[in-house]
Amino acid sequence: MLNVHNLTVSFMGTDLFSGITFKLNKGDRIGLIGKNGAGKSTLLKVLSKDLETSGGTMAFDKDIRMGFLRQDIDFVEGRTILEEAYQAFEEIKAIELELDEINEQLATRTDYESEGYSQLIIDLTEKTERYELLGGYNYQGDTEKILQGLGFQREDFDKLTDTFSGGWRMRIELAKLLLQNNDILLLDEPTNHLDIESIIWLENFLKNYSGAIVLVSHDKMFLDNVTNRTIEISLGQIYDYKKPYSQFLLLRGEIKEKQLQAQKNQEKEIKQKQHLINKFKAKASKASMAQSLMKQLDKVELIEVDQDDNQAMNVRFAISKDPGKIIVEAENLSKSYGDKHVLEGVDLLIERNSKIAFVGQNGQGKSTLAKMMVGEIPFEGHLKLGHNVEVGYFAQNQSEHLPPEKTVLEIMEDAATDGNRMRVRDMLGSFLFGGDAVDKKAKVLSGGERNRLALCKLLLSPFNVLIMDEPTNHLDIASKTVLKEALNNFDGTLIVVSHDREFLQGLTTTVYGFKDKEIKEYLGDIDYFLEQHKMENLREAEKKTVVKIDKDTSKKEAHQLSREQEKQLKKLNNKLSNIETEIADLEKEIEKIDLELAQNYDEVSSRPNFFEKYKAKKAKVDSLMEQWEKVESEVANFS
Repeated sequence: MLNVHNLTVSFMGTDLFSGITFKLNKGDRIGLIGKNGAGKSTLLKVLSKDLETSGGTMAFDKDIRMGFLRQDIDFVEGRTILEEAYQAFEEIKAIELELDEINEQLATRTDYESEGYSQLIIDLTEKTERYELLGGYNYQGDTEKILQGLGFQREDFDKLTDTFSGGWRMRIELAKLLLQNNDILLLDEPTNHLDIESIIWLENFLKNYSGAIVLVSHDKMFLDNVTNRTIEISLGQIYDYKKPYSQFLLLRGEIKEKQLQAQKNQEKEIKQKQHLINKFKAKASKASMAQSLMKQLDKVELIEVDQDDNQAMNVRFAISKDPGKIIVEAENLSKSYGDKHVLEGVDLLIERNSKIAFVGQNGQGKSTLAKMMVGEIPFEGHLKLGHNVEVGYFAQNQSEHLPPEKTVLEIMEDAATDGNRMRVRDMLGSFLFGGDAVDKKAKVLSGGERNRLALCKLLLSPFNVLIMDEPTNHLDIASKTVLKEALNNFDGTLIVVSHDREFLQGLTTTVYGFKDKEIKEYLGDIDYFLEQHKMENLREAEKKTVVKIDKDTSKKEAHQLSREQEKQLKKLNNKLSNIETEIADLEKEIEKIDLELAQNYDEVSSRPNFFEKYKAKKAKVDSLMEQWEKVESEVANFS
């Protein structure tokens, strides 16, 4: 599909990367990884022909169709979400106009025997066949499915795109790309503006995508679940392995170990030969042997060890002072934006040293509650911060509000106090802004660099409670790992809004799920929440089929079912619950096996009858799902 040979890209005379060579084949799902500034987004722009190369060649298959999800989007104003999404179907929409025109002529013309009329009939047939071939009778339904999968509600479809934030507009652009049936998809951080449910939906969509995918992502779990190949850009070179991210790391480590050992053996051999040369060259009788050894050394190709870029942030979050036992106390909190009610009647009590994750679909009030806690927006109800509470707040779009014309150093100095102004340069160095990097203007920083600067700026103010809204957006994997470690070592109270499952694993001990204007507490980590959430979704489908007893009409409805029917219904509901539990347990076992496979494929797969047992578990899940559907339909018969 695509052959890249000896590709080089330079800026201001310095190579960003050079001599890159790789092939992209159908079915490849490549995770493009590397540190912020390594050149990942640049490489995508080169592949999409948005950016010219400094050297090398790219050869594409004939008539290849390529879609690119860029970070910057420019929509035509005045279109609804559906109208914008339909732009994915240029040829279908053009044929629709042509068919309307043909049908209008056929309805008004009366020269039925003329050559022109006959040609209209021929055109109508050809256009209709082409329309059907392109999926003209299905594209509207497909569009609605994709939009709903990415988190849009049906009532949003007729709203103007102008009324939606940049994150939601990014989803519309992603929907268009997924609808276009491209041969190659280039995706630059597609999960940045998606909630957990939408990310899981996108994972499943991309796993079944028939074309080739190259995606930049810093979400380790997303990379593991979607990709089958990893290309790392590091120090201007690439490392290409046909493995998803976690397996790539293991393999990369093993290869480097072997390279180091081979290099060590080679150095030992060279040292021995050099010793013999020095010993023999002084003796006339041994001079020819010395010459021979020197020629051998000249022919030796020195073994090189893959270089790693080991630069990393150095972050520590210290608490300013000890707060009281109660951090946040809230009663009957409500918040509306015009006619849209986001939160309603919320009661909340957060105690000292809590580690809490806010999760849920976009638009359910996670960021809204965070803003209410720090006094950024008005609300109804009562909210009180506890004794000695000092809040550090990292807003979701904080990095976007950095003054574009000011330098990194100026931004930090403006926010500094007399007590910490002398430490500004050291702090910037800890966040990888050393040397001339402090003189960069904010407008030229990458997304990850802007986030690092915003995090560094946060440390200039004292706090014992950290509220962080999507802190990992644009951060590379290494920086995310450092940030997570720093937050794990933070002795204060942490509230984090995030869609990154791997980042939340082991970081928080409580999850607040936001849904339908309410908040539900889950006393466990993100894995526990997702497991419970899956079960609740299954029960949600069950509840829709069960007879609901209203308080005012309970007596009337209670007599609608005979005692025997009630017993039968109860039995069916118990059966549903048992099936759901069995499905959840099996899926947990399968996930555990998948993780073991990712970590040590050869050892795990060599176990006796491994694949037969593995397939049997998956088949059992499928069978149980069929049973669940059958029992659920029996329950529905009672409604």
